Amino acid sequence: MKTILGKKHFINHEEWSNQELDTVFDLSFDLKRKFASGEPHRFLPDKTLFMIFFEQSTRTRNSMEAGMTQLGGHAHDLTEDKMQLSHGESAKDTSIILSRMGHGIASRNCFYGIGNKYLNEMAKHATVPVMSLQDDVYHPFQGLADLMTIFEYFGKNPKGLKVTVSWAYAKSHAKPLSVPQTQILLFPRYGLDVTVAHPKEFPLSKDIVEQAKKNAELSGSKISFTNNMDEAFEGAHIVIPKNWGGFGHYSMDDYLSNEDACKKEMSSNLEKYKDWICDRKRISLADKNVKLMHALPADRNREVTDEIIDDENISIVYDEAENRLHTAKAIMALTMAGR
Repeated sequence: MKTILGKKHFINHEEWSNQELDTVFDLSFDLKRKFASGEPHRFLPDKTLFMIFFEQSTRTRNSMEAGMTQLGGHAHDLTEDKMQLSHGESAKDTSIILSRMGHGIASRNCFYGIGNKYLNEMAKHATVPVMSLQDDVYHPFQGLADLMTIFEYFGKNPKGLKVTVSWAYAKSHAKPLSVPQTQILLFPRYGLDVTVAHPKEFPLSKDIVEQAKKNAELSGSKISFTNNMDEAFEGAHIVIPKNWGGFGHYSMDDYLSNEDACKKEMSSNLEKYKDWICDRKRISLADKNVKLMHALPADRNREVTDEIIDDENISIVYDEAENRLHTAKAIMALTMAGR
């Protein structure tokens, strides 16, 4: 078990070994027990975390802020309009200054082609750990909570379980690729067999798919892709129906140089696939003990019907959401202690 993780950045799981992640999960379970029993766990007394949000957030914002309070520290909830970012201050300058004033920096920046680069630029100049609260490529905190929830329901050796990560119809907004991409990278490392379903116009990023295949090969697990949602649900032990935008359909340069045209085409393509929904008929194709997961917020009755997401025998979305708190606290405690 590797426990010396002070000041290590947490921008994606690919930079963390399984041994390091195992330490995170062990601490997450311990912190969940402490939280349930009311046992104090002030591992970060007088520590400060700066949280910079470029987009809205419910689970991420509150898991981080509540987590810092429970660990004995304090989190600053910052948005672009509260800082000189709105006047063009660089990631470098922001990172250097906040590093001198606190003990950790965390940011959500999901702008396509920008977010992950911004976080890595901050990490390059920071002297404290930088954490991704989601960007355009990865959502590492969500991945931890997902896997912790799977461990709770299926045991800590889930090798051979079939997980279906499926695109689903939604109207709220063009959701980032980061959640499904994180899942297909992380799950195979722990022996899960992953099936990804999506319409042809809504692929994931090619480089992420190739890395996911390598991760599966190294662990001896399987990863497969289909354009048929029914096929993907067949025999699945876990289903994750979630919308994502068609960003992967274009090269980064094409999208950024023709953003308005690409968004218009994505919107048109979206309306072709209203039948991509997790409903009673589809869930019946899965294993009889199937569990539904979703990062939330779900587009109810578009991505998944109320009947399924509110079925306590199937849906474990609220356990998944709660585990955002415990995994967030584990990462903060391990990286911000500053050994």
